[in-house]
Amino acid sequence: MVSKDEKRTAMAMCRNLRLLRSITKSHSNSRNKRSVVLEDACEYIQEELKRKVEKLDEAASLYDAIIGMPMLKVEEEERGFVIKVVSERSCEGLLILILEAIEEVGLDVVEARVSCVHAFSLQVVAVGVGVGTKKDNEEAHDDVDAQLVHQIVFQAIQNWRANVATHS
Repeated sequence: MVSKDEKRTAMAMCRNLRLLRSITKSHSNSRNKRSVVLEDACEYIQEELKRKVEKLDEAASLYDAIIGMPMLKVEEEERGFVIKVVSERSCEGLLILILEAIEEVGLDVVEARVSCVHAFSLQVVAVGVGVGTKKDNEEAHDDVDAQLVHQIVFQAIQNWRANVATHS
């Protein structure tokens, strides 16, 4: 004779097996093919885990791309452009690329503060070439605006990142 506990356990196992069959969309309806249902369940779990790991890898890559990117801010002021670049990590070679980009757009650096020890921090004041007075400054960079400076410096940062990625 079968005890109540054994019946309860058997019914719970059947219930769990039906639930597992429905989750995994197993095609085995026979009670004798429990191993097929369990194999389907293992395959389902592996596929789900693989899909979730791929999603996490994509998210991690995106996170790295965002976090690894130095922050850039360009402001136009009376005396010229104030360019600020900040990164939580050291950015070897970035300073040169930014200064070259500023020069390419036809601006001179008149003031700069840089820190490259544990993190990267740069604040530059750049004005049009040959600037003496405020009026000269306005004429010298009439065709250069904050958006253009931002675009040029951003491109320098992108080039630096591409260079770092290829050498890693």
